[in-house]
Amino acid sequence: MMNTTGKVYLVGAGPGSIDYLTVRALQLLSQAEVLIYDALVDPQLLELVPSNCLKLDVGKRGGQSSTPQAEIDRLLVEYCQTGQQIVRLKSGDPFIFGRAAAEIEALVTAGCPFEVIPGISSALAAPTLAGIPLTDPVMSRCFAITTAHEPELVNWEGLASIGTLVFLMGGQQLSEIVKQLVRHGRSPHTPIAIVRWAGTAKQQVWTATLETVVAQTDGLNLSPAAIVVGEVVGWREYLQPQEKRQGGQGGQGRQGSYSSHQPLATSHSPHAPLSNKTILVTRSLGQSSQFCDRLVEMGATAIEMPALEIGAPSSWIELDNAIAQLSDFDWLVLTSTNGVDYFFERLLAKGKDMRALAGVKIAVVGQKTAQSLQQRYLQPDFIPPDFVADSLVENFPGALVGKRVLFPRVETGGREVLVKQFTAKGADVVEVAAYESRCPQSIAPEALEALQSHKVDIITFASSKTVRNFCQLIAPYNNINLDGVCIASIGPQTSKDCITHLGRVDIEAEEYTLDGLLQAILNWVEKSES
Repeated sequence: MMNTTGKVYLVGAGPGSIDYLTVRALQLLSQAEVLIYDALVDPQLLELVPSNCLKLDVGKRGGQSSTPQAEIDRLLVEYCQTGQQIVRLKSGDPFIFGRAAAEIEALVTAGCPFEVIPGISSALAAPTLAGIPLTDPVMSRCFAITTAHEPELVNWEGLASIGTLVFLMGGQQLSEIVKQLVRHGRSPHTPIAIVRWAGTAKQQVWTATLETVVAQTDGLNLSPAAIVVGEVVGWREYLQPQEKRQGGQGGQGRQGSYSSHQPLATSHSPHAPLSNKTILVTRSLGQSSQFCDRLVEMGATAIEMPALEIGAPSSWIELDNAIAQLSDFDWLVLTSTNGVDYFFERLLAKGKDMRALAGVKIAVVGQKTAQSLQQRYLQPDFIPPDFVADSLVENFPGALVGKRVLFPRVETGGREVLVKQFTAKGADVVEVAAYESRCPQSIAPEALEALQSHKVDIITFASSKTVRNFCQLIAPYNNINLDGVCIASIGPQTSKDCITHLGRVDIEAEEYTLDGLLQAILNWVEKSES
């Protein structure tokens, strides 16, 4: 056993919302020095760690690029051996389809101390939150939980005889689940429920029968979901609060029976500057909710609409080659927190650390990017005064002729002006894909409902891509009308895209930060109400 004061805590985050986090998990998050977390972890939980905590996203989502398990194991061991307190945050419970055993095996082999903190699995929470009991003295005396990720490995004959079944990771395998259960003796009239995003503000529930569910949910995105099969699903109408039963918040239609879990309403003083305002915030999936929190503090109803998904690039080859030659560069330019996160995660993945940057100066755009760098105990050598990339070259310290500049950036859709300006000044710029940003597959249900019912007063955009993706997401819906809705932009480039795609911009921040955007909204509301 090696001598180390570090320790790894494998912590269950529960089904989603911070409301279902254990007290022990909350305590450990507040003390974490390194946080290594999964894709389905609620972004609010990421705000519970200290400001200097290093946060590493190693999430795995079906059909998308993800961090290999061997790499996750290596990161846990490496950081533990530095003597730090590591929280490995897993959605649900660490031991229920959580691959915790592989990670523990790696820790044991390396002599690293660890502790497992249980969490509430979505297999248990999702049915309960949907008003479905897993057992009943008459209808079901037992239940089984399985993953449908690899249906060819499931013992369908054995499962079909059990009263209540819960399938995780089955959203894309629904038709196969139905086919196999009916084939092995379950009645086509057996009730089934699909609970998507259980325990979050995006929770949706569909109820049907094995015979009808595939047609009722055709074309819908059902992941991430817990699928419940059995007669106990029929109890749902009787075991929910009165206001959530059919005829209340729920309803009938193509989705079957539907309901949405909403956060508790917050009362505000009528004198709060944003009281009676509903603000739709377009943002990156998994991004901090601090901006929404500030809006709520000011009295607004804030609705989040993820309009960007950030993930790994299609290939690491170019970035890996640049990392192998870091000593050949004079400057490293980082223009976003995503660039910082993915560059340094890859640096560590290639077996290097901050010492590889000795002799390389770092320039960043924006205070948020600088803060992200500082969380890694690095100070930028240069931050342009206007917080925008356009002013980086104009104010750059020293001559650029003959300087070699490494620019890790988004794989597609980024602006070319920065590279052109550096090149025009004589620099040799090496662009490498460090991450990719994509448009989500669907609109968050709460955001869609607010837009369709014309409840939104203001929509905020913090990047050009969120503007373009927002327009792509709403395009299929003819009943979304933005007349009378205030369009708020974080800066000039985003405003150009607002004008191009939405026809106008009503608010533009003077300081191109989220704080500047908030102040611009407050000024606009004050002026419009005076």
